[in-house]
Amino acid sequence: MRILAVDTSTRSCSVAIVDRRDLLAEVTSGNGRTHSRHLMAMIDSALELAGLNLSMTDGLAFTHGPGSFTGLRIGISTILGLAAATRKPIVGISGLDALAMQAAVPNMTICPLIDGGRNEVYCARYRWVNGELVKEAAEQVLSPELAITGLNDTPALFAGNGALLYQTLIRERLGDSARFAQNCQNTLRASTVAWISMKRFEIGDVDDIFRFEPMYIRRPDAKIPAPFKPL
Repeated sequence: MRILAVDTSTRSCSVAIVDRRDLLAEVTSGNGRTHSRHLMAMIDSALELAGLNLSMTDGLAFTHGPGSFTGLRIGISTILGLAAATRKPIVGISGLDALAMQAAVPNMTICPLIDGGRNEVYCARYRWVNGELVKEAAEQVLSPELAITGLNDTPALFAGNGALLYQTLIRERLGDSARFAQNCQNTLRASTVAWISMKRFEIGDVDDIFRFEPMYIRRPDAKIPAPFKPL
């Protein structure tokens, strides 16, 4: 099964094509330019590198949020347009799930953080259990202080651009309990999105292109943030 996947949820932009366990092509840019300027060119480049055309893919995957409102709209609208034109099935994936998968290690709470602006981060919590990523707290948008609440007594691995942005604060609050992903794990990769989507494509758990809604999750400004709630 060949999957073309894109991520436009953060400053970086990534396109990949995978065929089951094989990575056929991946193109990632972190120049911060508006994704609308180069996303289609990156898709064309990835297809060319893979030696394919769009009709030869079996499905289209993408990050459905959380992240930059503008970035998400660009990526999602592009994929929805391609799906409508080609009748390919689509699957939307949480960017936090993808970041957690990239940094997954056993015996540690995995805490991906995506910069949400306004001194907030998009966050969730995970565990790697018996070879599977298990979500322990759902996606939220919180201040960095609230996002790390309750982690003082357990090793926690932080990944993502939010982890880089607030690394000093996290170290100050959590001390030796805080661990940080390698630099190569902080940029969300479209290949990870593709591989996570694979199981859903295989069982036919696909999204409806006519009813799809991005997962923005940002709360109204006046609402007081709540601490983490377990699933």
